[in-house]
Amino acid sequence: MATRLFTRSLQYLMVFGALGAAFGALLMFWLGASKLVHAVRSGAVADPLATTTMVTSVMGGTDAFLFGVVLITFSYAIMFGFVIDQPAKSGPSTTTWAWVRGVGELKHTLIEVILVYLVVDFATDLVDEATSLSWQTLVIPLAILLIACALRLLGSGFSNRTADLPHGTTGPTT
Repeated sequence: MATRLFTRSLQYLMVFGALGAAFGALLMFWLGASKLVHAVRSGAVADPLATTTMVTSVMGGTDAFLFGVVLITFSYAIMFGFVIDQPAKSGPSTTTWAWVRGVGELKHTLIEVILVYLVVDFATDLVDEATSLSWQTLVIPLAILLIACALRLLGSGFSNRTADLPHGTTGPTT
């Protein structure tokens, strides 16, 4: 009885984590939209420096939107992977793109997101003429390579998503 109560209270605590991730996603969407508005304002001026500012703002906005989508995905995965029980027979309306098999899969996804973020950040630094290419900036590609190698060494056991889906479902048909 006490174990069940403890487990149920942990599930409710996970709801706060999922809602926090969803709120963070909304903030990232707001940040992305404000960067795109800044890019539009920069594009209205016929100045070569404004073009660089516009490109940097668009890339930063895209990065913010991408991170917002990832936070929405994590929020959904936490809610339907750890809080809400999946029905025994999933109908066609149940989405399977955010089903998780455990915390390990979420960590693997987070590492992939960090890689994408570092690539976009490095590309933004290259476009921005205000940033001089110092050795700190050039360390980023090395970090990307090392993280990608570590991810490869850890294995990608999560690529076959139909292997262990909840309750014997077959997953999406693509």
